Amino acid sequence: MTAYAELSTREAYGKFLVELGQEYKDIVVLDADLSRSTMTKYFAEKFPERFFQCGLEEQNMMSIAAGLAATGKIPFVSTFAVFAACRCFDQVRVCIAQPKLNVKIVATHGGITVGEDGASHHAIEDLALYCSLPGFNVVVPADAIETVEAVRVAAATEGPFYIRLGRPKFPPVYTEGYRFNLGKAVTMRDGKDATIIACGIMVSKALEAANVLASQGIDCRVLNMPTLKPLDEPAIIAAATQTGAIVVAEEHLLHGGLGSLVALVVAREKPVPMGFIGIKDVYTKSGKPDELLQKNGLTAGAIEQAVKVLGIRRRG
Repeated sequence: MTAYAELSTREAYGKFLVELGQEYKDIVVLDADLSRSTMTKYFAEKFPERFFQCGLEEQNMMSIAAGLAATGKIPFVSTFAVFAACRCFDQVRVCIAQPKLNVKIVATHGGITVGEDGASHHAIEDLALYCSLPGFNVVVPADAIETVEAVRVAAATEGPFYIRLGRPKFPPVYTEGYRFNLGKAVTMRDGKDATIIACGIMVSKALEAANVLASQGIDCRVLNMPTLKPLDEPAIIAAATQTGAIVVAEEHLLHGGLGSLVALVVAREKPVPMGFIGIKDVYTKSGKPDELLQKNGLTAGAIEQAVKVLGIRRRG
């Protein structure tokens, strides 16, 4: 296997897709004239007969993928997340979700870390849209290692997937040897005073915040929740029961994403104080990724403050 830890999530996806294509002869790849950005160019170079360049026609691309899946192929479909979710939602809903076809949508450039491309290219509603589709598996890897593992599991698992990747490199949180389990949270750090639940790029920031809080005597559990659907409800209930407070952090609108899903479980099973780190009810501006994260409060410092606001009682 190629060393992936130092790659961006989209680079890891593109390179691993070539390895996967050698193992699975039924894998075909579709792209919307963005293969140099989504990194499916590597697959196109290795397997040109199994690569379909669909042009700027994401809606048609999803319908083509559905047709290929219906014939027994395993389509991997890639474009920017904002197009994969918003532009072709009806085609995905009717052609892929309702017949539960075996299509893997791997969307790059998710969230606001697309940066200077601006609000039109910032995918901040995509998780809400895909989590609303019955039967869809929705995954947000935290780094390149988890990306490779999630793509491997998607190829081996029957049914539709939406995997959201980023444009820049995410700080690595795993080492080679990590194994992704669909629908399972990962305890990155144990703790008894509160739990921070995060996905994607916010996992590294949650760990950073937990380290600062630990130096101040607040012992936080950190859960990486890479699978939004199916959600690891037992891990959430255990966190609420054992730590008594939960903060959720995500690179997405506050409503409709991970925070909403976790809150539903907490409210139903074990109500505890909660805090939410995400993009408020606004469209974002153009800027450098770090500037946008800071402006929208997606920082380790904001997570730290959210934990403190919950009035955590320090336990000896």
